[in-house]
Amino acid sequence: MENQLVILMDFGSQNSQLIAGRVRRLGVYCEVKPSTATIDEIKELNPVGIIFNGGSSQEISNLGIPILEIGPQTNNELLKDFLYIDCKCTGDWTMSRYIDYQIKSIRDKVGDGKALCALSGGVDSSVVAALMSKAIDKQLICVFVDTGLMRKNEGDEVEAAFSKNFDSTFIRVNAQDRFLSRLEGVADPESKRKIIGEEFIRVFEEEAKKIGKIDFLVQGTIYPDIIESGVGDGKVIKSHHNVGGLPSVVDFKELIEPLRLLFKEEVRKIGQELGLPDYLVWRQPFPGPGLGIRVIGEITKDKLEILREADHIFREEIAKAGLDRDINQYFAVITDMRSVGVTGDERTYDYTLALRAVETKDFMSADWARIPYDVLDTASRRITNEVNHINRVVYDITSKPPATIEWE
Repeated sequence: MENQLVILMDFGSQNSQLIAGRVRRLGVYCEVKPSTATIDEIKELNPVGIIFNGGSSQEISNLGIPILEIGPQTNNELLKDFLYIDCKCTGDWTMSRYIDYQIKSIRDKVGDGKALCALSGGVDSSVVAALMSKAIDKQLICVFVDTGLMRKNEGDEVEAAFSKNFDSTFIRVNAQDRFLSRLEGVADPESKRKIIGEEFIRVFEEEAKKIGKIDFLVQGTIYPDIIESGVGDGKVIKSHHNVGGLPSVVDFKELIEPLRLLFKEEVRKIGQELGLPDYLVWRQPFPGPGLGIRVIGEITKDKLEILREADHIFREEIAKAGLDRDINQYFAVITDMRSVGVTGDERTYDYTLALRAVETKDFMSADWARIPYDVLDTASRRITNEVNHINRVVYDITSKPPATIEWE
């Protein structure tokens, strides 16, 4: 991207994009390239410096470009010296320049064609929709698939937000019965993700055929999605519906993923730069598979309805306590475990609900949020009193790693 590009050569380490993010936060644009990249590919990019992470290359070292071999303990001073002194970087790269670059790249790629944006209503897909709309305007069609796996009132909120804020065509597809039918009897998390990923694509393909010729499918994939899905040499942690959950045959000419090198905090900055309203930019992260991976075990309409109500109460209490900007992600999970309880004078045998809240900068690692006891107490009391079929609430105090943020 333009001049003053620093390349980070990845030799198989999962922290490469974390380091690239540190470089970008120091005001220098950085892209990660695999160790398999050829010398000609590197020369064509014309980098001002190269960082080796987890290995080295004698051939690249002979290019006459400043080289830094980095390890996990390298925390920022050595990095600054390399960028500002050795590479003579000015440190004035910003997200607005990234936006300009992506807009030009998108326009060059799409030309006079049309693109279909897979819109879930979450932060990532909202930002990518805004970016695409700015780049190609009416050549963009945003398709929002209501899977029946959304949070309470979310489908209507997404439709209202996008109908109001964008000039691009907006289409809502109500596909609840279709998704729940495909998921009937499925309990395995990876199977759920792959079914949801495939069904998403098939719906998009069908909508594209109704509209006419659509060459490009646009997705809000970000870097943690790629890492966790085990793309390349990485091991699969969980398949994201928009990466490892994609079917092998997709009826589009090409995928466009302008955010795939970025972390959540960078995506939010792009949203702010593009003028998106705060309630979209700061919306709680919501996975593409939706509540399908927050229902442990088999998914049913009844369990989804219980979870929607409980999750709504938890998010409401977090907002009332003024913690909604401090905690990066918080949600409820309905487990497949039942336990004995008492309601009034009656014995119950109902579901256990888990609450999850984390603090993180990059979603690659996270620490469980220390929510005040009185907030947890209020949320628990409200959930067990107001939501049928839940008689026990637990709070997840596991960080990432060893856990992931989502339970499935």
